[in-house]
Amino acid sequence: MFLARPQALKAQGILGMNKRNIDFIGRYNPRKYYKRVDDKLTTKQLALANNIAVPALIGTVCQQHEISHIPEMVNNKDGFVIKPSQGSGGKGILVITKVDNGHYFKPNGNEVTPSEIDRHVSNILSGLFSLGGKPDVAIVEGLIQFDPVFDGYSYEGVPDIRLIVFKGFPVMGMLRLSTAASDGKANLHQGAVGVGLDIATGKGLHAVQFDKPIDFHPDTDKKLTDIVVPHWDTLLHTASKAYEMSELGYLGTDMVLDQQLGPLLLELNARPGLAIQIANGRGILPHLRHVEQMKNKSMSVEERVAYAKTHFSHSACS
Repeated sequence: MFLARPQALKAQGILGMNKRNIDFIGRYNPRKYYKRVDDKLTTKQLALANNIAVPALIGTVCQQHEISHIPEMVNNKDGFVIKPSQGSGGKGILVITKVDNGHYFKPNGNEVTPSEIDRHVSNILSGLFSLGGKPDVAIVEGLIQFDPVFDGYSYEGVPDIRLIVFKGFPVMGMLRLSTAASDGKANLHQGAVGVGLDIATGKGLHAVQFDKPIDFHPDTDKKLTDIVVPHWDTLLHTASKAYEMSELGYLGTDMVLDQQLGPLLLELNARPGLAIQIANGRGILPHLRHVEQMKNKSMSVEERVAYAKTHFSHSACS
């Protein structure tokens, strides 16, 4: 746990919200590019154009009268995800892991009726979950079959990997694991577990739930720091490539590991949260200042990833 005194936070290199907003988001993220990350459908299209793998797009619902097409869309699918294109913080995401003869089931086994799905999509279209309450589009995506390496580390949901990328350099990482409290969603505010990851290796360092340190998953009792995320170099390269794709300097990248398809880009975030520092047990500010002092030296994705692994790893900062 970090001390609340400003001097103590500064000494630990903790990035606060005001400094994040002014010195990094405000300075390095041109507003004209925000739609590239705030609109998940736009992000998906950009990623495909840049040869970055994403979850399969089953379809979209743009108008109320199109809601009736959903059963046809998901026919013969084992499961699916419905999400608002302009949602944030994990709000409005409905995960269906089982489809049985027109019956739909959530990860916890609870059935969701067709009328409940219709109402949920209607709420998405009306802007209930979108940034600023603007009318939105519902995205229907294929269900991710998460890599069995995470068995026991996540409860009724798909784990995801958040990487903070600054000027193309992955500077800090975290694995987010769903819990019973988070209803199968990998969202820290809803009770998911955050595990800080070593940038060089993808190995777990520290873990938190509700901003408090924990050692074992609350539902499965797995030791959280035993995890080592596979395909780590691919994840780092994908995150680094998102810098050129989005043209945003300070970025959060959220990715998942599919059992068959490997790493997939889930979404991007122009205003990534600060809890990743608690999960890592250290502040991110020294890494950001380090990159700033490099004075825009031109480097390829491969060079930036290699540099980050050398300079921002746990051992390099110890």
